[in-house]
Amino acid sequence: MQRETPVDLKPWFLTLNDVDETIHWEEFFGNNNPVELDVGCGRGLFTVTASEEQPEINYLGIEIDFREGRRGARRLKKRETPNARILGGDVNIVFNKHIADASVDAIHVYFPDPWWKRKHHHRRLFTDLFTNTCAAKLKPGGLLHHWTDVADYFKAVEGLMDYHKLFDKLAAPIERDPQHDMDYQTSFERKKRQGGETIYRGLWQRKK
Repeated sequence: MQRETPVDLKPWFLTLNDVDETIHWEEFFGNNNPVELDVGCGRGLFTVTASEEQPEINYLGIEIDFREGRRGARRLKKRETPNARILGGDVNIVFNKHIADASVDAIHVYFPDPWWKRKHHHRRLFTDLFTNTCAAKLKPGGLLHHWTDVADYFKAVEGLMDYHKLFDKLAAPIERDPQHDMDYQTSFERKKRQGGETIYRGLWQRKK
């Protein structure tokens, strides 16, 4: 039985082969509006919702799992969203090879893989190298958002960020009651909060 031809999701879903060595945002989005990155965007709930609520901001979701990324891209295609895209690939490669320094207004990192086993902690996204890279990619005054449901991971991230010479800690957003079933930052947040679990939130600003 012949497989069904995949739906062409371009330009809403792209791979690293589809983008320039360094992404030029004005060419990529067709405007010079602010750009925010959704790292590990998964099914794209934040990318989809934020791009609808803030059409004056461009959003790029980055997702290593192509199947999950395409799910988000289908939502964008259905809405014909002009200011959001999802890029399939490893965030470290994307940051190091494709994102220019001081070109991004905000980086969102929601519920990254905690790599539970201690021997795997070195695989966690937040490291000295990653935080330094975020500092390089953010514009002065840019924001770094991090949410997780894992207390020890959050403490580890705070340990990296609170004492970073290029970031200032800001007041974290206050948890609010959802107005409907999709009124969450991400699908993972919805799952955890509906299960009664605590969400830890952090916000830092790149020094000006």
